[in-house]
Amino acid sequence: MNAVRQIKQAKRGNKDALLQLILADKDAYYRLALAYTGNEHDAMDAMEEMIVLLYERIHQLRNEDAFYSWSKTVLVNVCKAQLRKRQRLVLLEDLQTADGADPSGPPLTSDPYQNSDRQMDLQELMQQLNEPQKEAIQLKYFHDLDYRAIAEVTEVPLGTVKSRIFQGLKKLRELYGGEADE
Repeated sequence: MNAVRQIKQAKRGNKDALLQLILADKDAYYRLALAYTGNEHDAMDAMEEMIVLLYERIHQLRNEDAFYSWSKTVLVNVCKAQLRKRQRLVLLEDLQTADGADPSGPPLTSDPYQNSDRQMDLQELMQQLNEPQKEAIQLKYFHDLDYRAIAEVTEVPLGTVKSRIFQGLKKLRELYGGEADE
């Protein structure tokens, strides 16, 4: 069954059609959630909440072709809400972690090579970027979203996305010791 037909069925209340749409791209959703939340448990929670919200709001979707970018926007918003809640809490784990190590691990990727020197260097460099630049670069290069999809997900103009990526990459090149392309 094609995606447009599944979306139309989901809009008529067919839960199975909606789940099939999500399962068809489940790895991309998971990687996106993991990039924002930083750990597997929170990523799975975000995906569960996304599914509920999609089911409740599917009737709001005007253009069936925009389902995946719309659903990823919902997921990003769920993840950001989780992060805001987490920041408001003073976790006991944080108080016990005297050395400043993040017990949840690095938020960039679940790549099996994440312990390599190159991956650790990249993670350290990414921490030097401001949050909008880091978010845009992660969505572009770790999640293969195009500029328009990033603009929709982050709810900023296309030019802003391009600027954030350009400025972020420029800063990464400077920090890494490479030449900035002008």
